[in-house]
Amino acid sequence: MVQTNLEVRWYVIDAGGKVLGRLASQIASRLRGKHRPEFAPHTDVGDHIIVVNAGAVVLTGNKVLQKEMLRYSGYPGGLKRIAYKDLMKNKPELVVEKAIKGMLPHTKLGRKMAKKLRVYPGPDHPHQAQNPEPLQLD
Repeated sequence: MVQTNLEVRWYVIDAGGKVLGRLASQIASRLRGKHRPEFAPHTDVGDHIIVVNAGAVVLTGNKVLQKEMLRYSGYPGGLKRIAYKDLMKNKPELVVEKAIKGMLPHTKLGRKMAKKLRVYPGPDHPHQAQNPEPLQLD
């Protein structure tokens, strides 16, 4: 069933000073559309989300020092470990994207929902034409 009369909304979320996991779970819920009355698990009724200031997101405890992102090439000895301390310095948008995408369904529908997420390390974004509304999360 295809929703044709669905109103698409754009939101801007300022991630500065927010805890990564709590921010990611609330954004994933918005991307899925769980806040809407017409939500169904098999349809994509979520909103477009723009996250700014991803470089100022906070990891609690010692996660900045202890947590690592793993990449495996498929070859022997091809495991790459990147500390979150380095990721937060070089690619903070990747940290936020990875946290949010991990909370979406791991299916075709989840990949479609993930395309509606845009993350930027600083306070600027190129989506002014969509008239995004600021969204305050708890």
